[in-house]
Amino acid sequence: MNSDTFRTSARRLATLATATALAAGPAALAGTGTAHATTDHGRASAVVLRTGLDVSLLDKTVNVPLAVSLNAVQAPQSADRTALTATLDGVDGGKPFNVLGADAAAAKATVTADRAEASVHLAHARLHLPGLPLLSLVELDTVTSKATCETGRRPEADADVLGAVTVLGKRVTLSAGGPTDVKVPGVGEVRLDLSRRETTSTTAAAVALELKVSINPLKLNVAEVEGTLTLAKATCETPPAPAAAPADPADPADPVSDVKVQGAPEKPAKLAETGGSSVTPYVLGGALALILVGAGAVTVVRRRR
Repeated sequence: MNSDTFRTSARRLATLATATALAAGPAALAGTGTAHATTDHGRASAVVLRTGLDVSLLDKTVNVPLAVSLNAVQAPQSADRTALTATLDGVDGGKPFNVLGADAAAAKATVTADRAEASVHLAHARLHLPGLPLLSLVELDTVTSKATCETGRRPEADADVLGAVTVLGKRVTLSAGGPTDVKVPGVGEVRLDLSRRETTSTTAAAVALELKVSINPLKLNVAEVEGTLTLAKATCETPPAPAAAPADPADPADPVSDVKVQGAPEKPAKLAETGGSSVTPYVLGGALALILVGAGAVTVVRRRR
């Protein structure tokens, strides 16, 4: 082996020794860990009418559940919907039965990064039940509800029933202080709860009107109806606040980094304070290996000469 070839081999051996020494260092040398962050929007929902009724026909020999959700929308996958009627087939001699009629019925739900909101608007509404083809269960002029949840603010809920209210053909005055009971002989009973609102630190819900009904027209068992109806319900949940970026302790603009406790003893300087670091021993080891291998190579070459 000539001297040039031997020098080349010595250099490769020294490089390999240095790389091995550095690879034995702490894992911090390998790079920075990956950080993951997830975000979630708030939620909102709105519905014009929701029913949960049991309808019994022909002396209770036939039971038909009346479960209708009219103009139900949800966000973030939301849209707004507008419809005027909802029907239930097969309970009025096989003909479509009109549950709700209105001049306007709209539900809307929206969500952004810092706000969730739902609203319902119902105008000149007429609610009907099987067994009462000519008599409305309830007639209302204007019904509205709204729920708003905004980041950094307390959620708000609001619901109103404006104008005249007629229940089973009787003009009634609703009270926010408690339920209103309406009894019509030979027809049935209706209990109305006006404008319920609920809020927490992150949620809000508003219901303009909730009705509990028990109807048996003329007690002929043509159609017995029992259950609940909800008009104009809006709910929301506040979107979470964006996470604040952590302060950099090495930032000179951070006043905390310059604060010293008076009377505290001075700490001995660490390697980082004298220009070194926790990986310094590994670097020195690699450099020492390089020097030893290089010196050995020079000695062998001189002897061969």
